Amino acid sequence: MQHKPQSLQDWLLHLESLHPKTIALGLERVAEVKHRLYLDPAFPVIVVGGTNGKGSVCALLEAIFHAAGYRVGCYTSPHLLHYNERVRIGKYPVNDVELCTSFEQIEKARGEIPLTYFEFGTLAAMQCFISHKVEVAILEVGLGGRLDAVNVFDSDCAVVTSIDIDHTEYLGDTREKIAFEKAGIFRTGKPAIYGDTDMPESIATEAQNSGALLRSLGNDFSCKASELQWDFHGRDRRSSLPFPALRGAYQLNNASTALAVLEELNTSMPVCMAAIRRGLTEVELPGRFQVLPGKPVVILDVAHNPHAARSLAKTLASMQPSPRTYAVFAMLKDKDMAGVVRELMWQVDIWLVAGISVPRGAGAEELAQVVKKEIVEGEVQAFASVTQALHHASKVADENDRIVAFGSFYTVAEAMRAKSA
Repeated sequence: MQHKPQSLQDWLLHLESLHPKTIALGLERVAEVKHRLYLDPAFPVIVVGGTNGKGSVCALLEAIFHAAGYRVGCYTSPHLLHYNERVRIGKYPVNDVELCTSFEQIEKARGEIPLTYFEFGTLAAMQCFISHKVEVAILEVGLGGRLDAVNVFDSDCAVVTSIDIDHTEYLGDTREKIAFEKAGIFRTGKPAIYGDTDMPESIATEAQNSGALLRSLGNDFSCKASELQWDFHGRDRRSSLPFPALRGAYQLNNASTALAVLEELNTSMPVCMAAIRRGLTEVELPGRFQVLPGKPVVILDVAHNPHAARSLAKTLASMQPSPRTYAVFAMLKDKDMAGVVRELMWQVDIWLVAGISVPRGAGAEELAQVVKKEIVEGEVQAFASVTQALHHASKVADENDRIVAFGSFYTVAEAMRAKSA
């Protein structure tokens, strides 16, 4: 390091330059640096993995534990606008100074050991949680589970939200192979929660092999919704619950998964019904079917694989119909672009396709060709950027139309910046 980084932005640029790969799976390097830093949490740790729904379950647990009066640390990724969003204590992002201090200590401790950007961030988050003496830490897996940096910390409760095809170059090309990687966060004698009714066999197999105590949605806990409220059935029944503030019918699965975690930790961290109700109604998660105020309505969603796109399509279909739906659509080229289009084409009238100016971003023309090949009907226009596509949509859409910006975290982040400019 020629010049010591001063600002958080300096540090983030430095971290990006340290390792030749953005993603380098394996725990040996990060485990050694963790050992050198004496990062051994004395509080319960909840590790949350899965293909989709990870962020929602983390946000729900964070909101409920916070409402119950616990000091909560929550580590998630990626961020939308500011890196600090990844590391929260008491629902507030940790400030630049604390993050820079942690990065500096990790830099000294690692010596010649190369760490990725994500590995640095994971160690820094735990360092902040320990220094603030949090009472529970919620850690979201970055990629997979078995070899993800988060898995260097033993969980008191492990969660896998759902399994679908994504990141095949790292995790395998079938649900069973991907589930094996996700289940790598299970621990002997500790609860393991699976938050979807469609459970791959390898989840049960790995739970048995690891000695984890598996509970799954549809077998050991469930939810039932009526028009105005819903019930949770687990070891206990929790009735007449308010719907989560997160939009989409699929969020009931995520809320049920969070409540199953609460049941497992109830002895050491009891949570009353009032806190559950408050947490469900106060939970926030930007970029997950986030509806912006004003007309025409603008919806932001980070859906970036067919499974998430299917959920987005169902939620759009459940809304009051609009004369026209404009899609502001941009994706990374290593994702299943065609699969996402197929899931959403019946909900979209006009596709405003944009490029993303990052190395993995698909170009506008490339993405436009994918859309044209897949859709049965509808108009497709290409724009250099998400900002341009969104400005065009806002200009031509009538007040009763709707605009949906989706396809990646980069898409939503640029749309957020454009709307706030």
